[in-house]
Amino acid sequence: MDGMTAAVTGVRATARMLARDDGRGGTSLPVLEGEGPLALRRTRGIGSQAHVMIVGAMSGPLGGDHFTVVAGVEAGARLRVGSAAATIALPGQAKGESRYDVRLTVADGGELRWLPEQLISAHGSDLHVTTRADLGATARLVLREEQVLGRAGEEPGRLGSRLVVRIAGRTVLDQELSCGPGAPGGWDGPAVLAGHRAVGQVVVVRPEFADQPVTARVLGEGAAIMPLSGPAALVTAVAPDALKLRRILDEALTILG
Repeated sequence: MDGMTAAVTGVRATARMLARDDGRGGTSLPVLEGEGPLALRRTRGIGSQAHVMIVGAMSGPLGGDHFTVVAGVEAGARLRVGSAAATIALPGQAKGESRYDVRLTVADGGELRWLPEQLISAHGSDLHVTTRADLGATARLVLREEQVLGRAGEEPGRLGSRLVVRIAGRTVLDQELSCGPGAPGGWDGPAVLAGHRAVGQVVVVRPEFADQPVTARVLGEGAAIMPLSGPAALVTAVAPDALKLRRILDEALTILG
């Protein structure tokens, strides 16, 4: 380029999916499109539920990248979304924070199970994740988030996350967590992670919880189930590693039915 070096910038990529009742007892996917490192694949569903896998076609997100995933579920449709592997936040050539935004919408009578694999914050990375779910009054949701601070034997990067859930226009959950170098002091102390390196949460929204709220309970050391305002429940957990964290969250889902 005439002796000049192009400025290094992060990758911008968006993936979109839309689930619709096909009128024959199943769920169609009229929108299923990804770009760059975000590839979407439809896999074999069960019954009326459609299945989609998010496949990372490249490493990342790297420094400066901005990934966005948008998923919508219309009335009567049922969608399950997973990922083919863990997402690893890595340092990159571009400077600055990388971002991963997830936007979920579920209409009345729709159901979404959002169950990706873990997000791993590698040393030197700087990632902020925001997940927003907007639900109709009779929508159903199971949403799992799992975050692992550092790979084996490695110090973590900086990781910030925000999870917002709204039901019928009302916010029932809005929580943030910041970990790693440069995060506010105390993130690794007894009041937050207490030295653990894996943290996760599950949100379950079901209309029947409005009449029969979930009972708060402790699930061993470092985990609890709590009712939220409206037809929803929250599970939070910390664990020494990703495997233990998954076991705790799976146990909680079994309890919630």
